[in-house]
Amino acid sequence: MREFIVEADGGSRGNPGPAGYGSVVIDAATGEALAETAEYIGIATNNVAEYRGLLAGLRAAHDLDPTARIHVRMDSKLVIEQMSGRWKIKHPSMKPLAAEAGRVFPADRITYEWIPREQNKHADRLANEAMDAGSKGGQWSPSESRAALAADVAAGSRAAGAAPVPKKGAPPSEQRPTTPSEQHLSSTGGESTATSTEQHPSTPGWSAAPDMGAPATFVLLRHGETPLTPQKRFSGSGGTNPSLSAAGREQAHRAAEALARRGTIQTILASPLARTRETAGIVAARLGLDVTIEEGLRETDFGAWEGLTFGEVRERHPDDLNAWLADPEAHPTGGGESFAETATRMEATREKLVAAYAGRTVLLVTHVTPIKTLVRLALGAPPESLFRMELSAASLSAVAYYADGNASVRLFNDTSHLRP
Repeated sequence: MREFIVEADGGSRGNPGPAGYGSVVIDAATGEALAETAEYIGIATNNVAEYRGLLAGLRAAHDLDPTARIHVRMDSKLVIEQMSGRWKIKHPSMKPLAAEAGRVFPADRITYEWIPREQNKHADRLANEAMDAGSKGGQWSPSESRAALAADVAAGSRAAGAAPVPKKGAPPSEQRPTTPSEQHLSSTGGESTATSTEQHPSTPGWSAAPDMGAPATFVLLRHGETPLTPQKRFSGSGGTNPSLSAAGREQAHRAAEALARRGTIQTILASPLARTRETAGIVAARLGLDVTIEEGLRETDFGAWEGLTFGEVRERHPDDLNAWLADPEAHPTGGGESFAETATRMEATREKLVAAYAGRTVLLVTHVTPIKTLVRLALGAPPESLFRMELSAASLSAVAYYADGNASVRLFNDTSHLRP
């Protein structure tokens, strides 16, 4: 049975930004490069480009010999750990690519190894060539790479660093790299330093966790007060759609000043309801940004409870209220939206926005239930935790979302900017 080494890399100049990948298939016995491929893929993240490089390399190897055994070598710790099954794949842009890569060869004929960047020069060069070609409006051509390939061969940059393909059933020490996983920050935008071969992807933000690059950071601003807010009346997406009160507009201006001092907001998204649009407009005017309406950020529909106080609902609809408090699947009276349905909507909205704004800081101007739900999901907390969170009008919260799908709650219910 033939044995191939697949080396792959990908990068993005901006993350997300103009992106490309490169991969090479090497004969494991001779060190000869049998096939190479590269492509400019438009605007994408580093990790998506790396997965595209892996997939292209595996397909090239499959074209050469679909019965071969494959040893993948990449300097992306994320891709290697996820494809090896040690880390979960949660990011919506990477799940289908990883699944497709996993179908090219049977799992028992493929192994994965992390290597330092200096041992992945061939694939790194191909990825950069693809990005260079794309920046000039063209596509990468194999003929353009032959001179550089000759230089690689002369320098022995592939064969010297290439480890033999591990034998099936080999002990674990032969199936993974033994050098410390010192990551890189390459010209193609890879990871930065990690100091241990044992990684803990479930603890983003701790020193032992790998650097996944800049996360998508959502700053969550609840709208300012409306006339219903001080009375603590249910005010969802199915009611009278109130605008801000004078106090609410003042709160929005104070929030805008606080965000201007931070200077980190790059994009503003808002729920379609009047109170959030007005709050977002005040902030946008201060920051010099536009507002994009995101339907998924709307408040829960509270059905027949819209405009009522909690006490009024308990008096008029006691059984429905008790069921609603006990079961996230229960609906408010009159067919409103359950907390479970809100959570499903917010999960879909979160996945879409994380994919669209990777590496950016985005202000989401929204409501009580969407913000609490995003925080609950980030913490992995049960549905009943919604009733144990206090969220004030015009408060700020923040959640960061990393490339491996993990999240980190960085701020919750900050109202310091509202104090005189």
